[in-house]
Amino acid sequence: MLELNVKNETSRLRAVVLGTAESNGPTPKIEDCYDPKSIEHIIAGTYPNEEDMVMELNAVAAVFKKYNIEVYRPEVIKDCNQIFSRDIAFVIEDKIIEANILPHREEEVAAIDYIWNQVSEENRIILPEACHVEGGDVMPWNDYIFIGTYSGEDYSELITARTNVAAVTAIQELFPDKTVKSFELRKSNSNPKENALHLDCCFNPLGKGKAIIHKNGFLLESEYEWLVNFFGKENVFEITKEEMYEMYSNVFSISEDVIISERNFTRLNTWLREQGFVVEEVPYAEIGKQEGLLRCTTMPLYRD
Repeated sequence: MLELNVKNETSRLRAVVLGTAESNGPTPKIEDCYDPKSIEHIIAGTYPNEEDMVMELNAVAAVFKKYNIEVYRPEVIKDCNQIFSRDIAFVIEDKIIEANILPHREEEVAAIDYIWNQVSEENRIILPEACHVEGGDVMPWNDYIFIGTYSGEDYSELITARTNVAAVTAIQELFPDKTVKSFELRKSNSNPKENALHLDCCFNPLGKGKAIIHKNGFLLESEYEWLVNFFGKENVFEITKEEMYEMYSNVFSISEDVIISERNFTRLNTWLREQGFVVEEVPYAEIGKQEGLLRCTTMPLYRD
């Protein structure tokens, strides 16, 4: 049996699912894209190629190896984008919860069945069909679960709205002892600089009581203020619209003091080191063109 344990975003990582770019398929058609940033790169002719993305994921796999972390990969499906393993499932405490993701992405879920089947049955959760959720919107944080959502009436028209209020309620019912705190995110199908695809695209809690945040990613200023107050203004690294677009908030913590970050994030990486973090820099700019980065491509299974 596979043991699961994830209580927060920063405890020492022991086992993780890392996405794969193998057999990623040709550049998608615009109408098949899930986010405005991918569309932008398809139009510009700069959409990432498979070889570069395989290399980038391998760089992260090498960091995991260095820290003796057990790495699981999805089974490769021919011509299928399986890079963003965080979208398809997530772990809270000892439970793995299957995400109800965009309908034409269901085969991605089947690619981790071999992991799912190793978890004891009572800890495998499939939410009701009405609950839409993706792992990028869900952050266990000790006594809290932070969830990005969107409750606007145009939810169904926004391919960028991934987690609905029904899912927030269902997760609260699953974990009655935790405080589920939801945040309304800014969504746009057409402008990647005005779109927080997931909560981790505009916010990320780090070790040592620190956090990264982008104010404009939140629809309600009061919810942004709540987070700043929760961590303390002096502990928060505020990112610009341009930095959010580059995915600055989407770094990944291996432990309280080790963070994997993109090598071009100079301003952030300098600040992290000033705060006493060890920063493992990797090339990830090609993957970032699809509006996802390090947190999106990883799905922790076990943290101490």
